[in-house]
Amino acid sequence: MTSTSSSESLTKAVLITGAAGGIGRVLVSECIKHGWQVFANVRNEASWKDLLSELEAHQPDAAKHCQALIYDVAEPEEVKAAFNEIRKSGMQLLGLVNNAGVMMDAAIGMTSLNDFTQQMTINVSAAFQHLQLASRLMTRQKSGSIVNVSSIVAMEGSAGQVAYSASKAALLGMTKSAAKELAPLGISVNAIAPGFIDTKLTADYQDQKRKDVVANIAVGREGTPADVSALVLHLLSREAAYITGQTIKIDGMMKLN
Repeated sequence: MTSTSSSESLTKAVLITGAAGGIGRVLVSECIKHGWQVFANVRNEASWKDLLSELEAHQPDAAKHCQALIYDVAEPEEVKAAFNEIRKSGMQLLGLVNNAGVMMDAAIGMTSLNDFTQQMTINVSAAFQHLQLASRLMTRQKSGSIVNVSSIVAMEGSAGQVAYSASKAALLGMTKSAAKELAPLGISVNAIAPGFIDTKLTADYQDQKRKDVVANIAVGREGTPADVSALVLHLLSREAAYITGQTIKIDGMMKLN
């Protein structure tokens, strides 16, 4: 695991998992703009260099406000080491966005147990460990906000996504229970449920298949990572401190099959 140096001028920090993904990239950029010190989780050095290059194209001083944490969210010991690095940085961890995730579409009969387990490991077990360790740090300052990125399919279901929807639904129960437990400590826990967002996860939807999906979205367009990041930023802010235990849809009023 490697990292860049953190900025001592900022006092609030947020950890964003899956920072190299479509939503993660925009979220990192927007958090920096809003005065956060960002700990960006990526899986390898190449992903970090690519992310930093993109950030610096629009924010020349991005490296001063963004520290890479290179580790696999599905490896518990690597996760512990990352949180130890956050603790040693001296920054106050006031935000966590459990954004890392994997989606494998397949009919029930074609879903292997290995694919099911992988989605549960990354989408649920890894999110739990991050929530657990982040809440321990947040308890020290009696303040913090945790946002779990779920999916609209967790609430509505979708044919061909039984394993994925099961993993994302688990996040919703985790969110409600953690919110009740952590509220007395000044820590809010919420989930967001994005619909069809234009990222690599939806890249397989092309031509007519994509048009069919958009036709079932009331606002008439697919969502963007910027749409999602705007909601997450609000939930991370102190203005949203009275919001906890909620799952907020961000789907343009999407109708699923």
